[in-house]
Amino acid sequence: MTDMNTNEEEGKKSLNFIEAFVENDLAEGKNSGRIQTRFPPEPNGYLHIGHAKAICLDFGIADRYNGICNLRFDDTNPAREDVEYVDAIQDDIRWLGFQWKNIYYASDYFQQLYDFAVQLIREGKAYVDEQPAEEIARQKGTPMQPGTESPYRNRPVEENLDLFRRMNEGEFEEGSMTLRAKIDMASPNMHFRDPIMYRIIKYPHHRTGTDWKVYPMYDFAHGQSDYFEGVTHSLCTLEFEVHRPLYDHFIELLKEDDNYRPRQIEFNRLNLTYTVMSKRKLLQLVKENLVNGWDDPRMPTICGYRRRGYTPEAIKSFIDKIGYTKYDGIIDVALLEHAVREDLNVRAPRVSAVLDPVKLVITNYPEDKVEMLEAINNPEDESMGSHEIAFSRELYIEREDFMEDAPKKYFRMTPGHDVRLNMRTS
Repeated sequence: MTDMNTNEEEGKKSLNFIEAFVENDLAEGKNSGRIQTRFPPEPNGYLHIGHAKAICLDFGIADRYNGICNLRFDDTNPAREDVEYVDAIQDDIRWLGFQWKNIYYASDYFQQLYDFAVQLIREGKAYVDEQPAEEIARQKGTPMQPGTESPYRNRPVEENLDLFRRMNEGEFEEGSMTLRAKIDMASPNMHFRDPIMYRIIKYPHHRTGTDWKVYPMYDFAHGQSDYFEGVTHSLCTLEFEVHRPLYDHFIELLKEDDNYRPRQIEFNRLNLTYTVMSKRKLLQLVKENLVNGWDDPRMPTICGYRRRGYTPEAIKSFIDKIGYTKYDGIIDVALLEHAVREDLNVRAPRVSAVLDPVKLVITNYPEDKVEMLEAINNPEDESMGSHEIAFSRELYIEREDFMEDAPKKYFRMTPGHDVRLNMRTS
């Protein structure tokens, strides 16, 4: 009995804080005991190593608690998105060893989101604003000072409905109008100061073409998409923590079932030393031909690491080592490099190679003699067997292992000094 309790305590200690939340929700019977997560990338670039951390969490939580994880593309900004990125994201997730239950798109919910926006207008909780973005930002005030109400805030409902309809029909130019939620311009939470819900974008969407001229903002689309899909745990990085009250606010206005609501939980994002973790900056490198595409081995993209020789197991082991917390920090890239060496050490067969050869002739060795030496393919795994290496009068050594005029304390091959030859494998 004592051993069992000890094991249970050790199991609890090994849980990260997100798993502890999930287990508590299950114990309380929330959401009918369901666990459903989602990985929601925007298809505006290739995934980088930071996304791998989110992927491992979203899919890992679903796997551990017999739930499901869906892949949902946050395709609400057609000017920045492309089918190429949609395909690449799917390839990277599969390569990491995960499989989604369903594929969804935020665009699947465009009609539902639009209808919800219309509902809020009818209820006097949203209005069309004709001010430029700079003026709207100025009127929001500061964390210490309340904002100023828009002159369009108290427009009649019917006028707002008519303008919003005409915005979507393409009658107005980009930037000329937005749809804003009417919440509280004096709220201490800046995100509650009448946030923008919709903006006009006249650019063909990769799925819906030109059907829509208004597109929802992230804060309006994200939580509602979670709700429409039945997500129980919406896992986000820490920069979205300040957005959570707004996430909950919109869901409270939308939800019809008191027995279900998604829960947003934030965790620390991955920051690596000497590593660019911005899709915008990585896209710039690609567009300016400073690298040879998204899968250039110098890129911190998942496909870049794949070309560099990293394995899915190494990346997942690295993610497991760093864990998940509520505090941002910087991880030394050496830990990632250690993870791949550790993984390859047990799985990679060794080979003999001279990369920069210099010919060596052993003058006192018979010209016609050849000795076959056995080299183990992997000292960590005898099942990989061995291979033979020929030793004869003529050999090749690395150029850096020979120096004709060597300084003192040079212990490699040089005239007039003894040297020991080692058959190295790598």
